[in-house]
Amino acid sequence: MNRKPKVTDGLTRRPTHPGAILREDVLPALRLSVSEAARQLGVTRQTLHRIMAEKASITPEMAARLGRFCGNGPGLWLRMQQAYDLWCAERELGAELKRIPIHRTSSAA
Repeated sequence: MNRKPKVTDGLTRRPTHPGAILREDVLPALRLSVSEAARQLGVTRQTLHRIMAEKASITPEMAARLGRFCGNGPGLWLRMQQAYDLWCAERELGAELKRIPIHRTSSAA
């Protein structure tokens, strides 16, 4: 059975939330406080803190801000959030997903 690989295929552990990357790697490397980073990003300290506490997701708007801030573009931040969200959703839905039939068309790859 040929199927497209999913973003989360082969991942047995939860992908890292992008907020953890900010908390553990980015801000310490830049030697910036949450308040200063939030100011530079143009968001509230509370918004940035919620992301770093893994209580809020990276939105496309925040990805654009972080991509500029870190110089690595917004796509990386969105892909990290997508991998995290999809992994969580697939595990949360678990057995329910297995009950959904798979339909293939000749154009589906």
